[in-house]
Amino acid sequence: MIDLYTWGTPNGHKAAIMLEEVGADYRIKPVDISKDEQFTPEFLRISPNNKIPAIVDHDADGGPLSVFESGAILIYLADRFGQLLPTTGRARYKTLEWLFWQVGGLGPMLGQLGYFATRAKEKAPLAIDRFTEESARLLGVMDKRLGEAEYLAGADYSIADIASYHWALTSRENLKSALAATPARPNLDRWLDTVGARPAVRKGMTIPS
Repeated sequence: MIDLYTWGTPNGHKAAIMLEEVGADYRIKPVDISKDEQFTPEFLRISPNNKIPAIVDHDADGGPLSVFESGAILIYLADRFGQLLPTTGRARYKTLEWLFWQVGGLGPMLGQLGYFATRAKEKAPLAIDRFTEESARLLGVMDKRLGEAEYLAGADYSIADIASYHWALTSRENLKSALAATPARPNLDRWLDTVGARPAVRKGMTIPS
């Protein structure tokens, strides 16, 4: 049994989608970040960076194992269940390449754009311009890649796609007005529709309900 500590955010949905994709037996442990539940001592023992998602695998070798950071969780579950990440070779490293691209670039930039453009009480034009420009650049990189391959890592769906899905969807929905003046991204739109139609993605996007 795996316990999933999560909330309804792009990073939280990565872990939920992955657990659905691999068919894991898991329990949902909601962490309401609007009520600062991520700062409780109990949760900090699992996720010392006070961020969701985190998991506890009660069936891990050697006893219960906690894993925090969404990218690490995706890799752990892929290796644990032998799915969505090749075990060796070029395909493995292409998948990890695009996973870390999302973790280090797409997520942070869109997150900052969302804060400064939509949630900040006082608008900071310089910050908005900076994060709009960089978000648009990264989405352009993604669109170009998806014009070359069916999925981010190549021909096969992988944890790289799971990592990027909700963040890219946010750019098309929640941040649509902030990115309205940026170029169209038809390859990204095609990929969003394809990935979004997967049953595991649909279910994962509802967790926690």
